[in-house]
Amino acid sequence: QVQLVESGGGLVQPGGSLRLSCAASGIIFSIYPMGWYRQAPGKQRELVAHITSGGSTNYADSVKGRFTIFRDNAKNTVYLQMNSLKPEDTAVYYCNARRSPIDSWGQGTQVTVSS
Repeated sequence: QVQLVESGGGLVQPGGSLRLSCAASGIIFSIYPMGWYRQAPGKQRELVAHITSGGSTNYADSVKGRFTIFRDNAKNTVYLQMNSLKPEDTAVYYCNARRSPIDSWGQGTQVTVSS
């Protein structure tokens, strides 16, 4: 059974930083592409950042240069380092593991950027 558990969300002031973590179990983590998505109230879920099993990354235009996705295969964990946070980054952030036939989501962690 695949399980993804996110942590690290919270309330931060504009310009601040947070690091999200997603611990995976039930999969051979090292071969899975991993993604971070977010969903703000009233909006569709959107891809924030993605990392392949080989470590290649891509980002939404809105977070390029501010967010970094990286993985530690020894810890079965993927991270999202978020710097220079803006109020528009406020959302629930979800971790995703997708490799056919598996498409698994975590429960989400709330990030609120506000003064």
